[in-house]
Parts: sequence; C-alpha cells; structure tokens
Amino acid sequence: MISIRRLIALAVLGFVVAVASHAEAEQKQPAAKPAPKSATQSAPKPAPSVDLAYGAYQRGFYLTAFAEAIRAVEENKDPKAMALLGELYLNGLAVKPDEKLAADWYRRAVERGDREAMLELGVLYQQGRGVKKDRDEAARLFAAAAERGNAPAAYNLALLYIEGQVFAQDYAAAVRWLRVAAERDLGDAQHALALLYKEGSGVPKDPAEAVRWLARASALGHVPAMTEYAIALFNGDGVEKDEARAAALFRRAALNGGAVAQNRLARILAAGRGQPKNPVEACAWHHLAREQGLSDPSLDIGCNALSPDDQAAAERLMRSWEAGAAPPRT
Repeated sequence: MISIRRLIALAVLGFVVAVASHAEAEQKQPAAKPAPKSATQSAPKPAPSVDLAYGAYQRGFYLTAFAEAIRAVEENKDPKAMALLGELYLNGLAVKPDEKLAADWYRRAVERGDREAMLELGVLYQQGRGVKKDRDEAARLFAAAAERGNAPAAYNLALLYIEGQVFAQDYAAAVRWLRVAAERDLGDAQHALALLYKEGSGVPKDPAEAVRWLARASALGHVPAMTEYAIALFNGDGVEKDEARAAALFRRAALNGGAVAQNRLARILAAGRGQPKNPVEACAWHHLAREQGLSDPSLDIGCNALSPDDQAAAERLMRSWEAGAAPPRT
C-alpha cells in the first residue's frame, strides 16, 4: 500500500492540478453564440438571480453568465455571483484572464461568508496566484471553509495537519477533517482516511474500517482506492478473501488507467487466480503498466518465456488498446 508520506506529497499537488484542470475543461467548451437582437429585445429581463448566472455557466454560455453575475452583484450583492466572477476572471471565460481581479472577487465573496470562495481564495494564496503566496492565510481560509462543511477545504486542511509545516503535525486533527470530507463523498479523502486506519495513524489500527472507506471511494470510481480495495480482497485483509471479486476490481481500475491495477491484473492472469489463466493478455497488461513506468522483473521473465508468436500477439493486443480498441471487461 502506498505510504502516507507519498500520498500526501501526491495529494497536495493533485489538488492544485485538479483545480487547474477543471478550469481548463470549462474553458475548452465552445463559446455560446449570442442570441439575435430581436429575440433579446422582445423578451423581458428576469429578476437578477445567481441561478441564471450559474445555469449559463454550466452550459458554457460564459458571456451570459458574466452579465447575469454582474447584475446579481449590483442589485443583490450576491456572494455566489461574486465567487462566479472570480472563477470567470481566473480562467479567462468571457473576460481577459486576470488573477488579481479573480482574487478580489473571491475576497468580496469571502467577506460575505461564501465557503466556496474561501476554498478558492485559499488555493490562490497556496499557489501565490493573484496574491502574495501565504500558506498561513491559505490555511486560515481552508479552516473557515471546512468549518462551514466544504469538503475539499476539509481535505486540504487535513493534508496540512499531516504535512506538519503550517501546523504542528497532528494526525488526530487530520482524521477529524478527513472524516468531514469523506462523509461528503470526496473520494480522495475517503482514500486517505482508509490509509490512516490501515496504518493506525491518528486512530487505532483497524483494517476493517480501512476497507469500509476504500469500498466507498471505490464505488465513486476512485482508481487508487479501487486498487487498494482489490488488494485487500485478494489478501483477505480486513475483509473476507475473494480473489474473483478482487480480479474484477483490478480489471475495472486497470481499464481506468491505473498502472498498479494493470500490473496486478497481469499477475492474476499470468497465475490464473481469480480469472482464467491468459498469459498473452497478462503480458499486454504488463506492457501497459510498464509504459506508465511500473516495472516488474518477474513478469518480464514470464513474458520473455512466451513463444515468439504469443509475444507478438501480446504486443499487438496492447497496441490495439492504445489505438482505441476496448480491452476485455471480463
């Protein structure tokens, strides 16, 4: 199982990247065409509502979202509209990107108690985008948002307690905040909480409780948790041993790009445990995992021992998957 230190190092980076990736995905949506003037002139303007702004935003109509958010701010001083303007300026949607203006809008929303704006402004302070980098201020904002039930903020706060730089290292406090986020179905938090139960950090060691959280995260499609859950099932660690179910979970995680799951599935197929033995498919999965940087000398030996025809078949199978062919789901 991945160590707590390695998880936290990856998780802190992953959260920052996740925020940026989400913004990029929104930005790539096609811009909406403006409605004909005759249509807009004949239709009466609805009362300013942040729901109209967010509805337009979610459909990719960023100009409309911007206009409605401005109306909601001017007429209602709506903090959700302010937070949306921060998002639009941060990611350059309908406006020129401006991180300082984004931070200003988030700050105005924070002053009116908006927990999502607290999280976003905290991330900006964590990264030093639009504001001077200040991890103490980021932590304060994460704590304020977490106290109001924001799951990503609670997760970030937990990571800071584990990291032990802004705060003194405190695994019990980390567990508290991970639980807040995990109960709100944040897969990363459920996975991290499972690791703490697995290792007995901040809580009594409890493999069964670790498996319970891995199962919840797995149900959400969290690939690392899915892989860890499959390992627990395969070994009977905290749960009744079930190699067939473990193999099915490894396959599901492998299909979603998990290198560790691809490696474990390759081992299962090579040995014929939980799945019928299939050396050719095993080597195809091994090659995929190896291309992601996960080596396995024992599988190298097994694959090299195949006949030249079977080795070529495994290579063709892997290349067909990379070209878009669907790998077998069973």
